[in-house]
Amino acid sequence: MTALPPLPPLPRVYPAFFNAVFRGMDAERAHHIGFSMIRAAETSGASAALRRATRPKAGLATRVMGLDFPSPFGLAAGFDKQGLGTAALADLGFGHIEVGTITGQPQPGNPAPRLYRLTEDRALINRMGFNNDGAAAVAPRLKATRTLLTRRFGRRRPVLGVNIGKTKAVPLEDATGDYLVSTAALARHADYLVVNVSSPNTPGLRQLQDIESLAPLLAAVRKEADRTTGRHVPLAVKIAPDLADEDIDEVAAMAVEMGLDGVIATNTTVSRAGLSTPGAEVEAMGAGGLSGAPLKERSLEVLTRLRGALPDTVGLISVGGVTTGDDVRQRLDRGADLVQGYTAFLYEGPFWAARINRELAG
Repeated sequence: MTALPPLPPLPRVYPAFFNAVFRGMDAERAHHIGFSMIRAAETSGASAALRRATRPKAGLATRVMGLDFPSPFGLAAGFDKQGLGTAALADLGFGHIEVGTITGQPQPGNPAPRLYRLTEDRALINRMGFNNDGAAAVAPRLKATRTLLTRRFGRRRPVLGVNIGKTKAVPLEDATGDYLVSTAALARHADYLVVNVSSPNTPGLRQLQDIESLAPLLAAVRKEADRTTGRHVPLAVKIAPDLADEDIDEVAAMAVEMGLDGVIATNTTVSRAGLSTPGAEVEAMGAGGLSGAPLKERSLEVLTRLRGALPDTVGLISVGGVTTGDDVRQRLDRGADLVQGYTAFLYEGPFWAARINRELAG
């Protein structure tokens, strides 16, 4: 059999395109346009060639939380909030894609503008507020996506994660019931499930990170997921970088005691320390979670602390400030089982994941 020629280098035209088209545009509008272009590429005649060019090499495959990931690098929740373009994103080389955050009830999120770029810092501030169509509407999309991914990729398909959060209108004391609504609708379509209690954009949500609230919430979600699916659905919790070290230790101890499958660290931060963007500009952007390069050091600190406290049986997913293959390798070397990115995707463009996979593969 004649050997296939080596794949050409992936193009680096996106930075110039970003500066020419997206830099001066409202960030949320730019996101919608960029995402629509990715989805359009999926339906074009070039989609099969794109999958071939971006598919991770077999040597990058890893097993975490009882699941087989074609690459340790995946897309964090927040980009595809509603499962509208998950299969299209899979064509770009991500080893897993985490859809969400999805809530039990549909909600529009916070008023716009609610997404801001800090280009000098390679960062974002968002206060989106879990805008989504609700679990019942998203469920059939996820079902169709899993079928499509299996048909396109076979056994080496990208893993589908589902991230769930609290509906804003639901009182905090009723939060568990709201999470169970999402669990009942979505768990059967998820390869793994994530309980998000760490977004700063839903009032009171981070109070659920207190162990007294978090442990029974996770136990209830796990029981419901397993009951409705008839199988064990790997369950992870996503925590904030703003937790005190002692609270991180408590989360780790709880994860061990419960036999939790994974911990995702970290979500966005409310801190504005160390930014290059002028303070007046940052203040004008208002409240919200900061993501991107400024989060890198704290994310690494939390990763190191958690890995020292967690056994290998608990999957550790590191996210925050990841841009290059070297960044991903650093996380893996410090004990992460998987690594996620999001913010750099907006600055690096559609071949970002494939480029990182090539750097990881050497």
